[in-house]
Amino acid sequence: MTKVTLSLQKATTHKEIPSSKAFKTWIITALETAGFVKACEINIRLVDEAESQTLNLQYRGKDKPTNVLSFASELPSEILDALKREPLGDMVICVPVMAREAQEQHKTATAHWAHLTIHSTLHLLGFDHIEEDEAKEMEALEMLALQKLGYQNPYLID
Repeated sequence: MTKVTLSLQKATTHKEIPSSKAFKTWIITALETAGFVKACEINIRLVDEAESQTLNLQYRGKDKPTNVLSFASELPSEILDALKREPLGDMVICVPVMAREAQEQHKTATAHWAHLTIHSTLHLLGFDHIEEDEAKEMEALEMLALQKLGYQNPYLID
């Protein structure tokens, strides 16, 4: 089983957030589904809308909060080879946006937390959804990981 070291920062006023154990389960499932089996480190920061909007504007040029932002670590291979755990990067999840989307999409909050965490983990591995063929590959991995965890295909839910 893939070993994940997780740093979880709670910079939100919302109280109903998943446990570190739940986040690790979702991350490990995404990593293993994508074929990544090395020990790694991931940082997750849970934020409110103001911080999400600031980061989204700064890094993506979009002046609105978003559900999740992913910041992949891009260390050179000679540094990575010397490390015991590969730092994959950081994800920033906006709790109010996540909760609102779950309700709008008629999903449980837990199912949406799992989906966003898996989605962001795949971004940290270098997957993207800008081009259609990339999007299909990434969505297929997301659906497979979610299925392994007992969740429905998020792209079929209204």
